[in-house]
Amino acid sequence: MFGASRQVPPQPRAAAVSFPIAKSAAGIAMISGVVNVLALTSPLFMLQVYDRVLASGSVPTLIGLAVLAAGLYGFQAVLDALRGRVLLRIGERFDGDFSGRVFDAVLRVPLLTRVKGDGLQPLRDLDNVRGFLGGNGPTAFFDLPWMPLYLAICFLFHFWIGVTALVGAVLLIGMTLLTNALSQAAIRDVIARNMTRNTLMEAGRRNAEVVRAMGLHAQMAGRWQTANGAYLDANRKAGDVAGGLGSLSKTMRMMLQSTILGVGAYLVIRQEVTAGVMIASSIMMGRALAPVDIAISSWRPFLMARQSWSRLKDLLGSVPHDERFLALPDPEKELRVEALAVVPPGQKAPNLAGVGFSVSAGNALGVIGPSGSGKSTFARALVGVWQPASGKVRIDGASLDQWDRQMLGRHIGYLPQGVELFDGTIAENIARFEPDADPAAIVSAARIAGAHELILRFENGYETQIGESGSALSAGQRQRVGLARALYGNPFLVVMDEPNANLDAAGEAAVVKAISAVRERGGIVVVIAHRPSAIDAVDLVLMLENGRQKAFGQRDEVLSRVLKPAAATASETRGFPASATGLTPLRVIAEAASKQAGAQETKLKEAPDGTH
Repeated sequence: MFGASRQVPPQPRAAAVSFPIAKSAAGIAMISGVVNVLALTSPLFMLQVYDRVLASGSVPTLIGLAVLAAGLYGFQAVLDALRGRVLLRIGERFDGDFSGRVFDAVLRVPLLTRVKGDGLQPLRDLDNVRGFLGGNGPTAFFDLPWMPLYLAICFLFHFWIGVTALVGAVLLIGMTLLTNALSQAAIRDVIARNMTRNTLMEAGRRNAEVVRAMGLHAQMAGRWQTANGAYLDANRKAGDVAGGLGSLSKTMRMMLQSTILGVGAYLVIRQEVTAGVMIASSIMMGRALAPVDIAISSWRPFLMARQSWSRLKDLLGSVPHDERFLALPDPEKELRVEALAVVPPGQKAPNLAGVGFSVSAGNALGVIGPSGSGKSTFARALVGVWQPASGKVRIDGASLDQWDRQMLGRHIGYLPQGVELFDGTIAENIARFEPDADPAAIVSAARIAGAHELILRFENGYETQIGESGSALSAGQRQRVGLARALYGNPFLVVMDEPNANLDAAGEAAVVKAISAVRERGGIVVVIAHRPSAIDAVDLVLMLENGRQKAFGQRDEVLSRVLKPAAATASETRGFPASATGLTPLRVIAEAASKQAGAQETKLKEAPDGTH
């Protein structure tokens, strides 16, 4: 049916995302090297005490060794604390480098594809990586490369001491690999289960009124408890794997230290090594295996951080930075749509195709059509929320993708079908949270929207806190404030999707007045309407049917050619006299027109350029 228009929106080319702390790793590695060399203080001090001090009975030698060891211990403590502080700041730097892009991705991904869960998993992934980088886990990985040094010293003490230490290291490394193999799937399952339960909780919170009013608490609680039980089960399994292997590794490390002490004692009895070597090798063995022990105990957060970083890379690679564009002049001429086709996020086939027309400054366009004809999709494409699969939306000749989004937003006012306001004051919402917004511009937008008197009736007026999603306001009040927000700053293009859906007669009059005000100052208004009152204020009409453009032109001409015969049929079948059709909702009229389209000779054929 759609021919060449059946295509998915072009996806941005994946951008390479590199780990930002790679350069810092060299500095951490240097500090870790010094710390690990200083860690030799304890075994060497014990070696000297047993073999030199006890043999000679020299108190000054003991005091000198103690003072030297104390200084080295202090230096080691300072460097160890410094390493921890640096790692903590590396985690903060990671957050600083990526938090902005993650926020941008969380907002943009729902416009590109369907999102699993509550959409906040990227933020949790960011926290997982930052938390791991700022913890003790990375120190184990910086200490592991120094294990061969300790093993080499053990071999210098005696061959069999070295062999014992080597066998212990191999066993613990094998334990680490086993932990990795057994934990990866369990960690992935934990994250997936957590996403599911968070999604159910967020859905219940958003629909708290419906849950309360319709007695759905038990059903919603049951669903969440089931999801939470699955999460706890997965978390228990992952914890059993990590905790069990961690405890086993600790026990094995203590056994190995005792083993090497026993081997040393045997060699002392055979007079192959001294007592100092026996004690020093035991301490050396513990130091050599400590990083492996820490790595095993930190393996779960490490796996979570690694999987989180993998997801973040994929996400940020598919949602690159917005490109910078040359600032274009303020629009003042026209809106042009060229062979527009739109594929909603997560779908493969377009539900809007072949739409083309132009509207000059000072005009208003009414968009009508039966339910499911693509009107809201069309509105989203006009303001750049959904990217066209083909075709262009142009403002003064420049397509929307040629504009800087921040600059373009100042020239667009958008009132969606479901008005969402942000937690803050009414004034902040109208001003689009613009810093140092002009109070006169806020009041002006509210007056044009017919909301000024309504706002003043609140106890705190424009400074009234509206709560999350505007919960302190009624649906009609939110619509009026949302309209004022759309009109703030006198944008060139104002798109309203059913602006009078929740309004009374006074509210509808305010919408008509707002449309006239935008036209008088040379702007363009596009109104998605199901009620005749909004259409009365426009001079052009676009009719959509089954995702295609059926008619476009002057309002009276289009309505007379397309809607009147269908309106008469709709009126008769519903018991209305033909004279009452002016009061029939446009949705009914449009749906009747769609049914009668085959019998009418007013159906237009699509022009080669997509216009009618």
